[in-house]
Amino acid sequence: MEDLKAYIESGVLELYALGDMSPGERQEVELMLQKHPELRYELDEIEKALEKYAEKHSFEPRENVRERVLGTLDFKQGTETVFKEETPVKVLPAATERTTGNSNVYKYAFAASVALLLLSTVAIVNLRSQLNESHQRIAILESSNQKFSSRANYIEKELSDVKHTLDVYQNPKEFKMVELKGLPKAPEAKMMVAFSPRKEMVMIDLASLRMPATDEKHQYQLWALVDGKPVDLGVFDMKADSTGMIKMKNLKNAQAFAVTLEPRGGSINPTMDEMIVMGSI
Repeated sequence: MEDLKAYIESGVLELYALGDMSPGERQEVELMLQKHPELRYELDEIEKALEKYAEKHSFEPRENVRERVLGTLDFKQGTETVFKEETPVKVLPAATERTTGNSNVYKYAFAASVALLLLSTVAIVNLRSQLNESHQRIAILESSNQKFSSRANYIEKELSDVKHTLDVYQNPKEFKMVELKGLPKAPEAKMMVAFSPRKEMVMIDLASLRMPATDEKHQYQLWALVDGKPVDLGVFDMKADSTGMIKMKNLKNAQAFAVTLEPRGGSINPTMDEMIVMGSI
């Protein structure tokens, strides 16, 4: 009895039920089954347990998925390979009795394998869909973050320009604020120039500009009148959303400032017929 108990606990009968044996090993097990009826009882219990397990964990796949998976299997080729008789094999009577049971076990094992394959396929499809959705959300968040960052940088620059302008206007001892008024060429035009002789600095308050917008071929050019002669201080454009202070060329002394409309890039001498605004210190 101890030998039979050890034989049962060795797992040989489970391997036989699953068909995971060579023909020689199967013949040895079938001889033991003929000699010991209690082994046949154990084998029956093992096969029942396997069938219950396969039934419990199997499910009916969707028709379109099942047909797609089964369509990839070549049952004809498999049948010919399994049942082709090239070498006669002597089969004992006990083997014949177990054929039907083993066939059912194989059938349930195959069903369980197909079910596992289908579950894996569905899981992969769902995971890929979730991954694509996550990528789309990340792209949207990155785009929103870039827009927010650009907006924040713009607002920060605006605040910096306003602070700089206020510092200039609130420091009358350092900067002289010169108002340039419109001439017959543009009577409604005007602008403010901040001038610091000590720092030799000239700046234009872009927010104060009330002048016609420039085109692609023209720019405004700022001039200073020094000892009765015009001195070039640089060019600038007029835009509706212009803000802040723009620094022009350095200058130590001046009696007046004027602006003319010149070809883009500026001129050596001012075009008097295109003078827009002018103001004295």
